[in-house]
Amino acid sequence: MKHDNSDQQPIQNTPPKYEDIHFVDSTKPVWNYSLFSQEDIQNFQQGTHYRLYELFGNKQLNVLGTPGTYFAVWAPNATQVSVTGNFNNWEKDAHQLFVRLDHSGIWEGFIPHVVAGESYKYHIHGFQGIQLDKGDPFAHLWEMRPLTASITWGTFYEWKDEAWMQQRTEHNKLTAPWSVYEVHLASWMRPDKFDEESYNTYAQITERLVPYVKEMGFTHVEFMPVMEHPFDGSWGYQGTGFFAPTSRFGAPQDFAAMVDAFHQAGIGVILDWVPSHFPYDSHGLFMFDGTHTYEYADMRKGYHPDWNSYIFNYARGEVKSFLISSARFWCDRFHADGLRVDAVSSMLRLDYSRNAGQWEPNEFGGNGNLEAIEFIKDLNATLYRDFSGIQTIAEEATDWPKISKPLYDGGLGFGMKWMMGWMHDTLDYFKMDPIYRQFHQDKFSFSMMYFHDENFMLPLSHDEVVHGKSPMLYKMPGDDWQKFANLRLLYTYMFTHPGGKLLFMGNEFAATTEWNYKSELQWNLLNFVSHGGMKYCIQKLNELYRGEPALHEKQFDPGGFEWVDLNHRADTVLSFRRKGENPKDDIVVILNMTPLVRNNWEVHVHGKNNWKEIFNSDSKEFWGTGDVFNPEIKAEMVDGDDNWYKLKIHLPALSAVVIK
Repeated sequence: MKHDNSDQQPIQNTPPKYEDIHFVDSTKPVWNYSLFSQEDIQNFQQGTHYRLYELFGNKQLNVLGTPGTYFAVWAPNATQVSVTGNFNNWEKDAHQLFVRLDHSGIWEGFIPHVVAGESYKYHIHGFQGIQLDKGDPFAHLWEMRPLTASITWGTFYEWKDEAWMQQRTEHNKLTAPWSVYEVHLASWMRPDKFDEESYNTYAQITERLVPYVKEMGFTHVEFMPVMEHPFDGSWGYQGTGFFAPTSRFGAPQDFAAMVDAFHQAGIGVILDWVPSHFPYDSHGLFMFDGTHTYEYADMRKGYHPDWNSYIFNYARGEVKSFLISSARFWCDRFHADGLRVDAVSSMLRLDYSRNAGQWEPNEFGGNGNLEAIEFIKDLNATLYRDFSGIQTIAEEATDWPKISKPLYDGGLGFGMKWMMGWMHDTLDYFKMDPIYRQFHQDKFSFSMMYFHDENFMLPLSHDEVVHGKSPMLYKMPGDDWQKFANLRLLYTYMFTHPGGKLLFMGNEFAATTEWNYKSELQWNLLNFVSHGGMKYCIQKLNELYRGEPALHEKQFDPGGFEWVDLNHRADTVLSFRRKGENPKDDIVVILNMTPLVRNNWEVHVHGKNNWKEIFNSDSKEFWGTGDVFNPEIKAEMVDGDDNWYKLKIHLPALSAVVIK
């Protein structure tokens, strides 16, 4: 790692430094020093300071001509806080910080000659005399687990993605295509797939992943949490470093270079972000100064029974400032194009995963966590105000209204929401033997009743291929050929259904085992024509989705969809129309959900008599039969006054045909 001695971007009209106004006693091991103004303290306490990463943590500075590091940490119930590290042989009390006299609970000070790359912790004399050694909540770099110390380091990086940043509003708007490749960085590819301790570096991942995502045609990547976390088995969802990319793959600058490379390739970067809970690891946020500092003290609100973790106290101004600062940090310092906010349901509901008697209603008698709701609204308002061209995406699985509606409309202000209902209903439907699908058409078509209620993203995520749920391919019924045909049919339906798309890594080539975070994807499967065909099918579906305005321009608009034919239950053939801004861009999708070939299937369409096949999921290139297709589509006038035509379409078995 190269040393990085600056955490600050160049600032115009810099205010006077502390030493220009105050006397600094340079005779002691720790010099009195501060970066905070009184206004900073007020905003921090009121929950309205969203740039805390510029003040807290460690900052490499020159004070009175002497290089060193300024430290600042919030520990309101501590009676003494020291910095301990390699530089002082981990002596507990050698470098004691100064507590501010404004009752903010902030401890701070400058330690000369401590430079970038030093491991350290805070030794805290906490509530009722308990002594704790804690990592720095604002550190930008941590030791590689199982070590748990923070490291003095900054985030300065010279970006080269100006072109992307200037035009990303166009790329990331809701009328643009959103095809997201969900990635777990460690297990996408490893140096040794049999060694869970082996990791590619950010640079090595970049070298392989950027061209792959570009080749596949995805518009965005979404990284499962890159924020520092102690336990690989949490997949990053139980974090300790809310301002630090994980050191498993390198330094913050290496992570920045990876985001930069994606942007230069025209690909957006979404980061999973977890403001809902944190683990109880002794070096982390839990009981930070010997009492409940970051989490609710009432365990009916503060403890998460599902994940054995602790819930942030959204009512506390300092915690709210901490969390929104974290969200801003990733958009500011790492140019994230958006945040996918995890476990929103658990934040909104006081009764989430709790039985009667295990939760207390809010002041109005309801089950909503009122301060969490306000926190989410402020989060979204702040991010959309401060960063043009970003989106926030909610992972929310209930019927809570208006998740992705604007604040002025009574919504929570997210840009999009995962469409969990679609995912469950679709997988249930496709798991059935095709002979029974005729009886469950209403379940299949139900999503079209409400697709426009929210700005939905359709997720086939990591959660669907773990814990005994089986890989996507083996959810499908039938023999091997039918499994692949069913899966191509499902994917075509997904890519032509209204909404954004998200596909977890490995799904694109039909992995045959559940995802295993300890190994890597089954890249050897691409030696088989069946799996290579599936990969090529996803490439062409991405091309179709990006290239056809009707598939994305109105993807969240009720005017972007209409059923063409729902009246052939017994045959289990359905067709629908996707519509863009210009009627000439309209396309029609015909889904044959059975293993029977249907020649000369009649489809009645309005408005146009000239149609051609633009996609067929049974194509030979995809490992389909390739022998049922539509080189020429004849249109027969049915009603000249209303401009109705009858088309005859050949439908392969278990297939989707798209015409335009």
